[in-house]
Amino acid sequence: MKITVLAGAMIISLWLTGCALDSFDPKPDDPAFAPALPEQDYTAAVPDGGIYSQYNNSNGLYTDTKAHRVGDIISVQLEEATSASKKAGTALSSESTNNYGGISLAGTNVHLGKYTPTFNSSNSQDFSGNGNASQSNSLSGQISVSVVRVLTNGNLQVQGEKWLMLNNGNEYVRVTGLVRPEDINSDNTVSSQRIANARIQYGGTGDLANTQKRGWLSQFFNSVFNIFG
Repeated sequence: MKITVLAGAMIISLWLTGCALDSFDPKPDDPAFAPALPEQDYTAAVPDGGIYSQYNNSNGLYTDTKAHRVGDIISVQLEEATSASKKAGTALSSESTNNYGGISLAGTNVHLGKYTPTFNSSNSQDFSGNGNASQSNSLSGQISVSVVRVLTNGNLQVQGEKWLMLNNGNEYVRVTGLVRPEDINSDNTVSSQRIANARIQYGGTGDLANTQKRGWLSQFFNSVFNIFG
C-alpha cells in the first residue's frame, strides 16, 4: 500500500513538474507581444484655411518622422554586453601550545616513582578556501517593436518579438520597456541601452534547444516537488 501511494505521489509530482516547465515555453503569435493597432481619431477637422491643420497627427514640417503614437513602429538596436567576475580567497591558521610543567600539591611537586607528571596541551587549525566566478554575455542585432501605450509624460511603452524559422527549430527575440521620445534617433531607431525597465529575451525552441534541456526525471529531483530530498 505504501509503495502504491509513493508511486502515485511520484507520478503526480512528475506531471506537475512537466506542466510547470511547459508553461514557460514560448510560442509564436503570443497575444502578450502582439502589435498594437493605431487609435482611431474621431476629432473632426475644422477648416481654417491653413495648409497644416492642428488636428493632423503627423510630425511637424521641420521634424523627423519618429514614433510618437500607439501603433507606431520603432527599430531597436540591440547593443547588450555584460561582463562580471569575482574572486575570493580566504586562509586561516591557528596554533596554540600550553605547557603547565609539573603538578604540585601543597607546594610540593608530585612524583610517581622516578617520573614527574606534567600537563601539556596543543591545538592547531588550518582553513583555506578559494572561489572564482565569471560571466559574460553579448547580444547584437535589430528588432522592430510597436508602441502600445503613450504615458502622460510622453514616454512610450513598447513591445515586440521576432521569430526566425530554422531547419531544426526556431529562435526568437522579445523586447519590452519604456522609451523616451528624446532618445529616439532621427532615423526612428533607439539603442536597447536607452530602454528603461527593459526585458530582453533571446532563446530557441525545437530539436537544438531540446538537446540542451534536462529530462523530466532530472528536473524533478532538482525541483521543489522532490519529496525525497
